Amino acid sequence: MDNKNEFKPYIPADKIVPEFTVTSIVIGIILAVVFGAANAYLGLLVGMTISASIPAAVISMGIIRVILRRDSILENNLVQTIGSAGESLAAGAIFTLPALFLWAEEGKIEFPSLVTLFLITLFGGLLGVCFMVPLRQALIVEEHGTLPFPEGTACAEVLLAGEEGGSKAGSVFTGLGLAAAYKFIADGLKLFPSEIGYAFKSYAGSQIGIQVLPSLAGVGFICGPKISSYMLAGGTLSWFVLMPAIALFGGDATIYPGTESISAMLAGDGPSALWSNYIKYIGAGAVAAGGMISLIKTFPLIIRTFKQAMASMSKKHAQKNALRTQQDLPMPILLVIILAIVILIWLIPTFPVNPVGSLIIVIFGFFFASVSSRMVGLIGSSNNPVSGMAIATLIIATLLLKLTGTDGTTGMVGAIAIGGVICVIAAIAGDTSQDLKTGFIVGATPKKQQIGEMIGVVVSAAAVGFVLYLLNEAWGYGTTELPAAQATMMKMLVEGIMNAELPWALIFIGVFIAIVAEILKVPVMPFAVGMYLPFSLSAGIMAGGIVRYIVEKIKGTDAEKKERADRGVLFTSGLIAGEGIMGIVLAVLAVAKVDSVINLSERFGFTTPQVVSLIVFVLLLVYLFRKCMKKAK
Repeated sequence: MDNKNEFKPYIPADKIVPEFTVTSIVIGIILAVVFGAANAYLGLLVGMTISASIPAAVISMGIIRVILRRDSILENNLVQTIGSAGESLAAGAIFTLPALFLWAEEGKIEFPSLVTLFLITLFGGLLGVCFMVPLRQALIVEEHGTLPFPEGTACAEVLLAGEEGGSKAGSVFTGLGLAAAYKFIADGLKLFPSEIGYAFKSYAGSQIGIQVLPSLAGVGFICGPKISSYMLAGGTLSWFVLMPAIALFGGDATIYPGTESISAMLAGDGPSALWSNYIKYIGAGAVAAGGMISLIKTFPLIIRTFKQAMASMSKKHAQKNALRTQQDLPMPILLVIILAIVILIWLIPTFPVNPVGSLIIVIFGFFFASVSSRMVGLIGSSNNPVSGMAIATLIIATLLLKLTGTDGTTGMVGAIAIGGVICVIAAIAGDTSQDLKTGFIVGATPKKQQIGEMIGVVVSAAAVGFVLYLLNEAWGYGTTELPAAQATMMKMLVEGIMNAELPWALIFIGVFIAIVAEILKVPVMPFAVGMYLPFSLSAGIMAGGIVRYIVEKIKGTDAEKKERADRGVLFTSGLIAGEGIMGIVLAVLAVAKVDSVINLSERFGFTTPQVVSLIVFVLLLVYLFRKCMKKAK
């Protein structure tokens, strides 16, 4: 407890400054929708999302400090709290809910209503916040100095460096504008192709390529060279080992689940046909195994955290006379919200469960929320095994529903709905803990942050359904434009258990590849995601990772290297957000059938050589490098 007494936040507990204001709420809501939509697009494209806390904080500082001439670090903190909720809720939603759209496209069910999508994400989001509140004292306060909370601490540093807010916000906005323009020229006007590739005729089944998109370079830079190289290694295994092996041994044979011969596939769509018919299943097996391995490895931590959470629940931390920086939402209010959601899950047909089943969902949710909160404290949000928790939930939920007689499409939809709630709970609980850590350092009022997080959840839940419909209408899930890696894998998993129709041989190949990777001490999840995704995506991400590697290898003090990396992270966060936003705009144009009108390549019948795309992408990478190396004035 000494740590708690020794730590002094930036804004003292007895000082009152503007925090929960109309300005902070409105800007936070806008950023929650923007980053939620951008992250949904990014996650469906590359299978991973980025934390929006830091870009939301710098944009907030740019608006509040520079434009509105106001000066309150707690207002900025509340903006990033609300804004980052949109990103986390979207991350939880895209791992599961597109499966419903995939079944609807196959004619098995009707398309999910906006109300259904809203309720699944809303319940998950509110439960995630409610479950994190009683854990704050144990994880944030009493373990300050023990649990690093990387993103939360980094966001606090950005807020504390508020006098630099203008230049930092400028870096994010520069990246945002550049990526939006780049994406519009490449995928809107089609002046140059955003993907280039070459299929080797003499090595049938293989294809090298790269997607020359700003968001991929951004993801690679933020993840760093190690994670990027693991993804590239997974892609290399799929596209230069497994697919050529299938082509070599398959020949004229028709192998399930394919409906035509291997040679016919290669003559038609080429290597991409092998990817969609076989590698998807192998990759899904590897991703599922990777999720389970990460869950098993953290099992001792899970048990310890759960015990701590239960002990924390039994204490009364919220006294009436508590200091401002120690005030949480009262437990009676949290219990009312939780009880209301338990009853609604039982009564609403979307969730085919009885009262006991509803209670089990909430118990599982609290269990995974406590795990998620501690995991992000140790290793950061980016490494939080949310999809692994969702996989475990889906397997258990599907088996339970099948055993209790709720099978077929009703059982499958129910399993995805339950998995969706748990996935969002884990994602939001992790985000809330990072935000509360930031607040603890800068001296925010926890209660106001928790209310802000709920506001972000409600707004994002209302928006995410529209985004999912828009993206599906524009390109469809499970396509090369939007692979929707995790959701496709979750769909196959539920179908396999419920209907016993999965190509289990392919799944098990993926499982054992993941086990080999684990034995070799290769991080399984990025490797498995790389196996699942098109090679061109992993290559684009690796390009950003290489820039990060060069930036960190150039001579300088540790502080200088950190400054370079930080400048790059802010700029690339802007790149990711900008492309995500333009992706949504292009989806609107595609749905409105305007995409062909602005497609200059189609209208004037010209094709730009692939080398042009490569040159433009290299110029973008050079600009990113110079951005990192240029010192702020």
